Amino acid sequence: MLFRSYSNTGGQACTSGYFGQVSDMAQFGKAIQGKEEIRKEVSLIAMAHRTTYVMQGTIANVGHLLEGFVQGLTTRRPAFFSVHSPCMPEHGIGDDVAKHQSILAVESRAYPVFRYNPDLGQNPPDALDLEGNPAIDSDWPTFTLSYVDEDGKPGTMEIPLTFADYAATESRFRKHFRKAPQDTWNEDMVPIGDYINLSEEEREGLYPYVWAVDTKNRLSRLICSKAIVTSTEDRRNFWHLLKSLTGADQKIDVNQIANQARAEVVQKITAGLLQLANGGGVSQLVSAPAPAAVAAPGSDGDGGASREQIAAALPAQGASGQTTGGSMEPFLDSNQCTGCGECVLINPNMFGWNDKKQAQLLDPKAGAYKDIVKAAERCAARCIRPGDPWDPNEKGVDKLVKRAAKFNEM
Repeated sequence: MLFRSYSNTGGQACTSGYFGQVSDMAQFGKAIQGKEEIRKEVSLIAMAHRTTYVMQGTIANVGHLLEGFVQGLTTRRPAFFSVHSPCMPEHGIGDDVAKHQSILAVESRAYPVFRYNPDLGQNPPDALDLEGNPAIDSDWPTFTLSYVDEDGKPGTMEIPLTFADYAATESRFRKHFRKAPQDTWNEDMVPIGDYINLSEEEREGLYPYVWAVDTKNRLSRLICSKAIVTSTEDRRNFWHLLKSLTGADQKIDVNQIANQARAEVVQKITAGLLQLANGGGVSQLVSAPAPAAVAAPGSDGDGGASREQIAAALPAQGASGQTTGGSMEPFLDSNQCTGCGECVLINPNMFGWNDKKQAQLLDPKAGAYKDIVKAAERCAARCIRPGDPWDPNEKGVDKLVKRAAKFNEM
């Protein structure tokens, strides 16, 4: 087996660097304003070979990284690994923030993580896995920015974490930002996340910016150059490309469809009962048309359904009004958490931190069932119970249920 490594520090004029970055071989001035080529996606090129295992990972997510190494080294095919690790002097960051910057690189879509395993299927939706990226359904994740207002009172705001926000933290992009004093703020300044969604005509006379805080934690605005706008658009577009390869844009929310169908059935029954109360007759209730999503065999030719069929389509209700049926809900015992953070790395929308810096389950359905099963497997304290899957059509759900069984019994 042959291992080869190429390390790009960010100081070279390499086509795999980011558009606009300033380096030893891509200086900033009137003639050239940093690197002029759009980033070359080396991992995507490796995927184009179709028979190669590909992992794009980062030092910030060790679990994802090790799983990728194991999968790639045990497959009977070529394997390609691309790993993000900052070069502190060339990127212009502190020696102690390498992990932090790698997290930012993933969350800002600067460096999405993914695995491509041809053993799982010939088509990209089967072989490509975007696990490890936050807020997969959105263009950008959000983060909470804490600041002090003019009166000295603490405040917070929830804002998108774009590539521009990431670039503002590294010296190699510093020349692309200009601080706007607060007395210059006006309506012509637009957050860059909104700015890149505008047409060229709509952008006329507007100035994109990112939020920041100064040394006293007071809010400030950093006006972005055209190069940063272009690079931010490029990172968003590449994220859209990856999602399209997984078929994520075509996925159907089964739970939403089921809930909508139930609501429509309840509405039909309510309308029928009101007709009965007004002397309409039993036949009107029986012949009330049921939605096609819950129509059962044996309904009459015009789409009507019997009362028994309608009742069977409704969820059983307990005394408290909650749906019953014996399904086990997911659970996380925060009191037992050791703070390893593996679950938050897997899905920060599903898991988060409480005020004691212990993990908590924010929204069990803010991701795939696979996420909570993986979190349970990696949890050092064994304090996560995956429960039963909420989407019976999730890929590989039978295997996931078997993996979750031992944690559900604890």
